[in-house]
Amino acid sequence: MALRRVVMFGEDTLRKTSRKVEVFDDKLWVLLDDMQQTMDQFGGVGLASPQVGILRRVIVVEDSDTEKRVELVNPVITKEVGQQREVEGCLSSPGEWGYVKRPERISLTASNRYGKEFQLDAKGVFAITICHEIDHLNGKLFTDLADEMVEDEEELEKAKRSRNRKCKRKKKRR
Repeated sequence: MALRRVVMFGEDTLRKTSRKVEVFDDKLWVLLDDMQQTMDQFGGVGLASPQVGILRRVIVVEDSDTEKRVELVNPVITKEVGQQREVEGCLSSPGEWGYVKRPERISLTASNRYGKEFQLDAKGVFAITICHEIDHLNGKLFTDLADEMVEDEEELEKAKRSRNRKCKRKKKRR
């Protein structure tokens, strides 16, 4: 595994549409492993391959409720339900935060690193994370969708605490 350089806002790669993965081989596995390590190093909960300079439809995400990692190759959202508005940030834009409306629940299909297709349902912060990373695959950034950017440090901390409480409440319910 190797740490990859995170592509920053303003670099053309983040505005391009990623191509479908056709070959599921050791190159893909190395990319997925490197993306996980890079995400860990920078403290993220999701990372899309364009953020490490690779224009393929590959993301890694962490379910903040279960702390499980999920690798999604060629993800396609098949259903969206409800709406939530939460503050988002991005490893490609450190220090920028904004409120984005996303579906409360999503269903999707994707493949794993071996090419086996599966279905996944996600809700809450996990759904936000997946939608955010899929947007990267389509050349969209959260700042394109934000209806309000967070400038005030106190407001940012309040929004983060609120989101963290939602995750903790969900863990307690299980």
